[in-house]
Amino acid sequence: MMTKNKFKKCIFVLFAVASSNYSYAQQATVLVSNPTHDQRQELVEINMTEVAFRLKATPKQGEAYIVKNKRGQQIGSQVTYNGKLLIDASVRPHGSATYYISIGKPQPQKVWATGAYYKIRKDDIAWENDRCAYRVYGPALQRTGERSFGTDIWAKNTPDTVVYDRYFKDMNGNILGAQIDAKAKALEKQAKGEKNPTKATKLSEQAKALRAQSHEVDVTTSFHLDHGNGLDPYRVGATLGLGAPGLMVGKELIMPYCYKTYKILDNGPLRFTVELTYNPSAVGDQKNVVEHRIISLDKGSNFNKMTVWYEGLTHPTDFVTGVPIHEEDTETKTLAKDYVSYADPTDNLEVNNSQVYVGVLFPNGIDETYYQLFDQKHDGATGHILGLHRALKSGEKFSYYFGAAWSKYDVRSYAEWQLRIKGFMDALKAPLQVNIQ
Repeated sequence: MMTKNKFKKCIFVLFAVASSNYSYAQQATVLVSNPTHDQRQELVEINMTEVAFRLKATPKQGEAYIVKNKRGQQIGSQVTYNGKLLIDASVRPHGSATYYISIGKPQPQKVWATGAYYKIRKDDIAWENDRCAYRVYGPALQRTGERSFGTDIWAKNTPDTVVYDRYFKDMNGNILGAQIDAKAKALEKQAKGEKNPTKATKLSEQAKALRAQSHEVDVTTSFHLDHGNGLDPYRVGATLGLGAPGLMVGKELIMPYCYKTYKILDNGPLRFTVELTYNPSAVGDQKNVVEHRIISLDKGSNFNKMTVWYEGLTHPTDFVTGVPIHEEDTETKTLAKDYVSYADPTDNLEVNNSQVYVGVLFPNGIDETYYQLFDQKHDGATGHILGLHRALKSGEKFSYYFGAAWSKYDVRSYAEWQLRIKGFMDALKAPLQVNIQ
């Protein structure tokens, strides 16, 4: 005969078993396999429909999808705007790694990829990951008349996020510098009108001291100078910059200007994605052509993914993209069948003493790569190295990759940059294999 205490113990055990089975049912197992000879550290994607099917549950308020390794440690993950679960996977050569997806209250994650709209800097959109930072120019800059068409590069030598701090340090420095310059200008004007030579000299010396102070503020705050974590060393101007899209009519390159509208679709911790729409423009005899871009950057990657398409093309039009070649070095460039690359000498050789390595990659193929010289050099650029995709149709989406590295950080030479490009292209051809159970 079962006693009351034995009955309670039995009920407790049954409840514990049921709870254990329930917990197991709320966990999905992911096996990530590496088919290559190389160590792989990269993001893998799983469709959220598959995750929801396996878990048979969705997060409640205050909960999220959590990914853990075999030791029970939470690892980096993110749900994207287009219904993907990203997992920051690390897999040995020809090996596999197991991860577990569940629902619960996650621990805070380090942000590796992020971006923002910066009204304080004429509507810039800037973004970064642990390797590099980038920006495109906005409507406020276009209204000034400044001709800056392409994608800019901000070099960095730290995995930490730095762009936000750089903008505000530079802005505050500009404000303080302008205040000091105004005082100096007033003293200079006063000195010019002062009839007493002694007083005039004293006023001029005070103005000179203020000018020196203003210069020191610029030296310690400008994002065009390296303060220990990198800088903006890249010249864009009236060029494509790094991998901006363009259309070709005959031999005339129709370059984009500044974006009209933006929408940030993903903002970390592992991927940043932004959608940009541009003003209608004339492309040859086509009067209202509208460009669209989706750009995404992942943790650990030197390369952004670009998907571009055009509305309003009334007939197929040649598409190009590439990078400018600057006059200080027109030789250290590569035009391969599926990529172009260059060792850019930076915008201040004597101060920077470094190189920015750039590349535009076409894993799905490209019709031609070539070097197109300008009729007249401008912004220090002699021309572009380009990849040409013939006869792009209205609404047709074309995807490629663009990216950069700095010689003072993770890629120390142009030869190493070529290896980095090859490794990335090889990884695209042989992706990590993902199986969810």
